[in-house]
Amino acid sequence: MLKIIKNIKNKSTDLLFSPIKLYVKYVIQPIRKISDILLNNEFKRFIQNPKNPFNKYGKRCFSQCDEDGITLEIIKRLNLKDGTFLEVGCGTGLQNNTLILAALNWKGIWVDPQELNFNYKKSKKLVFNKTFATEENITDLISESLKKLNSNQVDYISIDIDGADYFLAKKILENKINAKVFVVEINQKIPPPIEFVAKLESTNDIYDDYFGASLSAYSKLFKKFGYSAVCVSSIMGHNAFFVKDEYMKLFKEVPNDIEDIYITPNFWSYSANYKTTTSKKMVENFFK
Repeated sequence: MLKIIKNIKNKSTDLLFSPIKLYVKYVIQPIRKISDILLNNEFKRFIQNPKNPFNKYGKRCFSQCDEDGITLEIIKRLNLKDGTFLEVGCGTGLQNNTLILAALNWKGIWVDPQELNFNYKKSKKLVFNKTFATEENITDLISESLKKLNSNQVDYISIDIDGADYFLAKKILENKINAKVFVVEINQKIPPPIEFVAKLESTNDIYDDYFGASLSAYSKLFKKFGYSAVCVSSIMGHNAFFVKDEYMKLFKEVPNDIEDIYITPNFWSYSANYKTTTSKKMVENFFK
């Protein structure tokens, strides 16, 4: 009798959700596919003739947008065969800006309050700090993690925590943690020459544009510590790449004017149909 009741419940549930499943399959999914095609075509057209020629190197592999290709070209020009990365705001570890470096056998430090979605605890190539990064703890986290990796310096730093990014970058720079490359999330709505920095206690609300810092504000900060902007990610225009001034001779095509580096953003990215999230097995292989 219980088995019959259970079967009836299952059939009732299927009937209830059938219209929703059909709507997703025949309405939502086709719309997503069309959006992905349009965005991908727009991206291809853009990189054929960008204001900043360096944008043509963008490509997606493990990153949300085209950060992977930009990263690969930067480290190629800097002749970085291996190194150590830091990503503050790494997510679950299946899609971010530094997986591409892990795939190249780099060692790394990740910081995020959410747990990683793969088995990492036996890895000697990754130190994961399951915590919120703050101005008060960031330098200690970096120092302690470098010791665990038996590494002397961080070569590549990516910061994306939807809030205090600017203040973390400032703290890291003030403490002379001089990575060769910085990637920071900007408030892409605010164009040059506006220097905008939201107050520290603000958060990134998807319905609120009061968050983060503008490209010009970051440019001013990094200039103070001997860095220059080389690129902003092409698809959404929300990640800015900075390189130490001593290497800028390797990036002669990059415009001098920050307005030519800034990109008018798309406020949407690819759908779940076109995701770059990789498998647990793949990531575990990177960090063996």
